[in-house]
Amino acid sequence: MPSPVDVDIWGYPDEAAAGRDLTGYSIEAIDGSIGKVDNANNDTGASWLIVDTGPWIFGKKVMLPAGVVSRINSETEVLRVNRTKEQIKNAPEFDEARHLEQTYRDELGGYYGPGGRGYQA
Repeated sequence: MPSPVDVDIWGYPDEAAAGRDLTGYSIEAIDGSIGKVDNANNDTGASWLIVDTGPWIFGKKVMLPAGVVSRINSETEVLRVNRTKEQIKNAPEFDEARHLEQTYRDELGGYYGPGGRGYQA
């Protein structure tokens, strides 16, 4: 188990995930489904997923750093994340215009990363 200092919130825990197209995969939080991957970025050190939540939170999208992914099932096309639905719902709001900016990613990383309200070891 990595220490909080070793956690790379913007990198997939499974190296093989970095080369996959995860668009369309379902996302399962610790306590249930949250939606499907609408877009994904696999850049080293800056990987993320944009998730269309559908009716779960009124059709909004959320951005998840790749480091919250705990498991990938290629057969069923399901990504499991080690966060609860509540933690994801309370994350900084997805901003289409800013999602590529470092300041936005820092805000999101601070929420999901060690010490943040959305952190789960």
